[in-house]
Amino acid sequence: MAKDKRFTKVYAQGALGGLEIYVDTETSVQYLFAQSGYAGGLTVLVDQEGKPLLYKPDRQKSSPEL
Repeated sequence: MAKDKRFTKVYAQGALGGLEIYVDTETSVQYLFAQSGYAGGLTVLVDQEGKPLLYKPDRQKSSPEL
């Protein structure tokens, strides 16, 4: 039984170490993944009020690196 992906990459920057933004397809919350060598970290993106940023495809710039 095939399921749709829960997370989708919507932005990428850098080659070996870099930044990626993923979106939870069920909640539209955006997450930032930063990687440098063997280290990496993941965090939720928030607005000025501390609320999670929601992905709105019509308002986002497309990334040529994807």
